[in-house]
Amino acid sequence: MTNDYATNDSEANVEVKYKDGGYIMSEQIVHGVNATNLADILERVLDKGIVIAGDIKIQIADIDLLTIKIRLLVASVDKAMEMGINWWQDDTFISSKAQEAEFKQQQDKLLERLEKLEAPLKTKK
Repeated sequence: MTNDYATNDSEANVEVKYKDGGYIMSEQIVHGVNATNLADILERVLDKGIVIAGDIKIQIADIDLLTIKIRLLVASVDKAMEMGINWWQDDTFISSKAQEAEFKQQQDKLLERLEKLEAPLKTKK
């Protein structure tokens, strides 16, 4: 005699056998994994954001030799901007607008230096 039943999280297979003048019940529980695909997990993480933090410290005789603090934030761009994090907008390696702004700033400094160098020549004329 075998009875099968299921719950929300797992599925159980119950087997009842007659042995040595009595009944023996054995139960095998097989956990079913709710099918959550990678896209759903990624969507949840990006929507809410996740922070992973850790510290690595190397000491000898209570003397700190090396301390590394690791902070990792995984979130969508919208969520990061909502939290006030927007460093990528000013990073010249990532943003072309930041590159243009830095180029303009360097150009202005060079023009200023050039004017200072040419000023004594203009007064001599």
